[in-house]
Amino acid sequence: MKLTLTTLAATLAASTAMADLVIPDLSYRTGPYAAGGIPFSDGYQDYFTLLNERDGGIGGEPIRLIECETAYDTERGVECYEATKGEGALIYQPLSTGITYQLIPKVEADQIPLHTMGYGRTSAANGEVFNWVFNYPANYWDAASVAINHLLEENAGDLSGKKIALIYHNSAYGKEPIRTLEELSEKHGYELTTIPVDHPGQEQKSQWLQIRRDRPDYVIMWGWGVMNQVAIQEAANIRFPMENFIGNWWAGAEHDVTPAGAAADGYKSLNMNRVQEYPVFDEIRQHVIDAGLGAGDGGSSIGSVLYTRGMYAAMLAAEAIEKAQEIHGTSAITAAQMRDGMEALEVTEATMEEWGAPGIGPEFSVSCQDHGGSGYGLVQQWNAEAGTWEPLTDFIQADAEVIDPLVEGDSMSYAQENNITPGCPGS
Repeated sequence: MKLTLTTLAATLAASTAMADLVIPDLSYRTGPYAAGGIPFSDGYQDYFTLLNERDGGIGGEPIRLIECETAYDTERGVECYEATKGEGALIYQPLSTGITYQLIPKVEADQIPLHTMGYGRTSAANGEVFNWVFNYPANYWDAASVAINHLLEENAGDLSGKKIALIYHNSAYGKEPIRTLEELSEKHGYELTTIPVDHPGQEQKSQWLQIRRDRPDYVIMWGWGVMNQVAIQEAANIRFPMENFIGNWWAGAEHDVTPAGAAADGYKSLNMNRVQEYPVFDEIRQHVIDAGLGAGDGGSSIGSVLYTRGMYAAMLAAEAIEKAQEIHGTSAITAAQMRDGMEALEVTEATMEEWGAPGIGPEFSVSCQDHGGSGYGLVQQWNAEAGTWEPLTDFIQADAEVIDPLVEGDSMSYAQENNITPGCPGS
């Protein structure tokens, strides 16, 4: 069901006798960030459609998908939330830090879980403060630390005297890693420069002239959408070594590198999920794409970085639904029961095998105290000739010695500002 706000209310009013498991998709298929939003949404929806077509839903309950276009606009994202929450929505995945920040107090009040995998408010990893927000399997501060740990490995454990520039989307999203990188610079002795890029990121010549002038040893990028494509081309224009240019996991998809052609060869990025051919893709092709039920353009993005990540997000949601059904002894769960399933989530190698996606992500578990997951990420590198991302590392763990106090401090400040008494629901 693909809807805009102009048709959403009437369509929802007419759909009174539909499924119990309602999954809204706050998607963006338009605007400067559509190149990332489309494949993620396709993977997210196609996996739930597979469960409907192959298994009859989850636990015997069919899944009803409601797609609402946000165009990555915060106001529209909130409107989509308000328009869909009354349908029995079990979980929201907005794929936008700006929308996430606005929804955090709303989901707390409405008691509907919010999953912001690898984005959003990093300190929401503290589940005792953010009872209804989850950001597993890893968060922004983990990503920043993973990038630095990779550079430490590349430099025999010593970054003292190195110059690292952060080029970032000038928004709440792009600013998230700054504090972590500052803390890590004090620990490891590198010099950090931060360089903002205004939305949407199509003009970056002055930023890359600064980089050419300052000559950093490494550039880390916190970008999204067209910003990534432009940055990689500008880096090539000034002949910055691509192997020293590392994007976060939202700056490492195929559409980020292909516009630059051979010049993008060697560019690196983080990833929270492995990219490879999984058995589940054949099932999606058989039951969803070939049946004409695909969310996208006939399955052309299956196997891409962001299609795989959207599918991974749906797998985590479906696993939490199953867990909630088991805990509460009912197949027609509520949003509050869904939260319990998310908080009891445990993902093992055997779990991922059952999904048909062995090794797609790290093993991790969730608890009331920890909504953030493993804190792992890997590094991949673009092979322009082959047109593929190649893994350079296995999953690398973030520096908990630095990250944990940051999460604790920021979450407790939020609790104090919002009169929240930290604790576990029902305790």
